Amino acid sequence: MNLPDLIRTSLAASCTSFLVACGTPGAGDPAASPAGGQTVAVQQIRNATLKVEYAGTTFLIDPMLARKGAYPGFEGTYNSHLRNPLVELPMPVEEAMKADAVIVTHTHLDHWDEVARQRLPKDMPVFAQNEKDAADIRKDGFTNVRVLGENTVFKGTRLSKTGGQHGDDRTMAVAGELLGSVSGVVFQRPGHKTVYVAGDTVWNRHVEDALRQYRPDVIVLNTGYARIQGLEGSIIMGKEDLERAHRAAPQATLIGSHMEAVNHGMQTRRELRDFIAEKGMDPQRVRVPADGETLRF
Repeated sequence: MNLPDLIRTSLAASCTSFLVACGTPGAGDPAASPAGGQTVAVQQIRNATLKVEYAGTTFLIDPMLARKGAYPGFEGTYNSHLRNPLVELPMPVEEAMKADAVIVTHTHLDHWDEVARQRLPKDMPVFAQNEKDAADIRKDGFTNVRVLGENTVFKGTRLSKTGGQHGDDRTMAVAGELLGSVSGVVFQRPGHKTVYVAGDTVWNRHVEDALRQYRPDVIVLNTGYARIQGLEGSIIMGKEDLERAHRAAPQATLIGSHMEAVNHGMQTRRELRDFIAEKGMDPQRVRVPADGETLRF
């Protein structure tokens, strides 16, 4: 090897070492591998509570951590005589809380409960959908609360807030003040599957826009078909919405969540699985995990 070649080889090695050490996508960085090359995991905890393991970072989403029967049923909803949660956590609460950050799509009790507010470490990063929710979370003593945007970055992972609506237009006209604002979130990083957690929304243009914009590889839908007495339809998605997503995102794996844990949820896992079979959807691409189950992609 002549001297110029030796110099070029030495410089290339030095640059590669620098990029790896700094965590910049480049040679030797797993984040620069071809799309889908790294494992992403979604764990169904209970209700809408999930853990998303993404690029070595664990995100706890919408923690409802109380013991079975800790809270009264939601007044004015179906089966309000039942106490929430309807089932126990599938693991000790200490294990459920293990995460690097928390994402709260909205602050309803079944997404951000008393136990989460009291027991999660007060210095843990918490991402809220807007300044109002962030202020409420700070009132509980949390010191590292951030507002999600369309290009929020945490430990190298891009978090993008998506829109939603907690009921159709007729429902929101009657109960919009009670139901409030909701959101979803998209996880992105080079070399990893794009994950879209839609949150407590019905199927609408916000969901369609997110599917078109981000083309997610994994989509989590809250499919418990929660009902308010006296109002038609649901305030979150149901089985027909899962079928809509199946048609709209043929490249994606779909996950049904937020079932069998709160009083006003009217759709069970068995009903959803039967519907998936009836419609001939691929059970490997449309998943309905049990509490505690982890899916890897």
